[in-house]
Amino acid sequence: MELQSPHRHLSAIVAVDVAGYSRLMADDEEGTLARLTTYRDVASGLVDEHEGRIFGACGDSMMVDFASATLAVRAAVAIQRAIERRNADLSESQRMRFRIGINVGDVFLNDENLYGEAVNVAARLQELAPPAGVCITASVYEQIKSKVEFPVAQLGERTLKNIPYPVQVFRIDPRLAAVDVTGLLSGAPALPDKPSIAVLPFANLSGDASEDYFVDGITDDITTALSRHRWFFVIARNSTFAYKNRSVDVRQIARELGVRFILEGSARRANHRLRVTGQLIDAESGAHLWAERFDREVADIFAIQDEITQSVTGAIEPQMLRFEAARAARKSPANLDAFDSWLRAHWHFHKFEREDNEAAEEWLNKALHLDPGLAQAHVLLARMLCGRVWWGWSVNLERDVAIAYEAGRRAVALDDRDPSCHYALFLVSLITGRLAAAMEEAQRAIDLNPNFALGHFALGWTRVFTGSFAEAVDAILVSLRLNPTYSPFHGQIALAYYHLQNYQEAASYAERGLRTHRMYPVLQVLVASLGQLGRKDEARPYVTEMRASQPRDFAKYLRIVTPYQDISYCNHLFDGLQKAGMTDFDIAN
Repeated sequence: MELQSPHRHLSAIVAVDVAGYSRLMADDEEGTLARLTTYRDVASGLVDEHEGRIFGACGDSMMVDFASATLAVRAAVAIQRAIERRNADLSESQRMRFRIGINVGDVFLNDENLYGEAVNVAARLQELAPPAGVCITASVYEQIKSKVEFPVAQLGERTLKNIPYPVQVFRIDPRLAAVDVTGLLSGAPALPDKPSIAVLPFANLSGDASEDYFVDGITDDITTALSRHRWFFVIARNSTFAYKNRSVDVRQIARELGVRFILEGSARRANHRLRVTGQLIDAESGAHLWAERFDREVADIFAIQDEITQSVTGAIEPQMLRFEAARAARKSPANLDAFDSWLRAHWHFHKFEREDNEAAEEWLNKALHLDPGLAQAHVLLARMLCGRVWWGWSVNLERDVAIAYEAGRRAVALDDRDPSCHYALFLVSLITGRLAAAMEEAQRAIDLNPNFALGHFALGWTRVFTGSFAEAVDAILVSLRLNPTYSPFHGQIALAYYHLQNYQEAASYAERGLRTHRMYPVLQVLVASLGQLGRKDEARPYVTEMRASQPRDFAKYLRIVTPYQDISYCNHLFDGLQKAGMTDFDIAN
């Protein structure tokens, strides 16, 4: 009987192993196993996103198969970045770091496992990688050198255990570049180290201002879809909407937002027809890279948005890094009327005014009545109610917190792959004092979409209350770069700087946050900062404003918005308020 030869094919093999695993287990078995489970879940999700397959997992090691070297390297870098982000909130002795080796070569399949020299080389290569590092062979380097922009160092030929020939080795530095804060507050940030784009608010050409919410919703969805591309840099909607109804040259906008590409367009809805146009501009040269007009039924809105996203990506692919992983599937609402109601609520919510907050709730209740399974309506309901509580507008704290919490839980139950759902659950975890849960939801949101500005903000916000103030600044700076004009970001980075005793910087950020919205928590940080700086006279009008706008049931409100793990940080904040002229009665009542 003739034996059949095994099926062979080329594959990119990634070998992953935990550095110092035995020491970690000796120090804390239960904690180490819990972290290993969490980190492996994170890694598995990133493997899936980059179209990989885990074919071997034993103890603290993992072997993964990818169809291309580019996907393998991107997945490895994404894993290391996600793990290091989580490690930042642990003590050095608790931090778990992976070593990763990547090789491309001939393999064969036997009983769902892969075998061959390519697998053996990858396994031995990871032993050369430093903790939190990635080593690759020359064959991998040749395939990725024109497709990725991670720093790569040549290590030369190395002898690997049980490999009969020397192997040319390269080392990739997966660390994220520090946020370039140059020009961040002045409105001229440096270009990021990856392809960058801003989606300007589409123009409403219907002649009916009441259709603004619908056109804004199209802009939002296109922005969200583009941001799901992990290797792109996409400015968040709050910053791009600052240019709505303004006649500004796209080159100036690109300079102010720090991006290379600008997408602009228009939309008109009439009866059951929808016409959408879009054009993509290279702001550096002024060249139009793509333009298209879509004339469809209104019910085809989601298909149009997807086509625009795909066309934009395809148009700038020669200048952008090819991203081969499948984009996360967006769940379209089952009922267009519910979606329309959600859009109206979304439009009101982003005005950040008390009356609009109440109007948003009315539209959300209608949306959820029409379609209880609309995850984004539950997300917005949680955000809207948490905002109402945090900004001091709530007239019934218990009611608003309870409904928000259920909305956040429901959102994640409906769509666990949407980062905005995890942001909603983060918010309700934070206002109910569940800091560990809030931290995990923030990390999960960033895992799903590293371009999600609110995810980085959530991480920084939580770190403020756990006492990791320097790390909080790092995270919020990322969110500010992605969304430079969003007022709450400035308020929380001000609070982080306050606890770092950099009161001048804290006051500067708080003042910037108050330029667009007079939010009580931001006023509080500004007054405390001025108090610590000895500028009591300057603080006086702000103290008067705080007294006039003090939220109802103030003692309970304070407990919600100051959920510090260490009471001394809360006392530090109150100390600044007292130095600014606020009495104990003002603070407690």
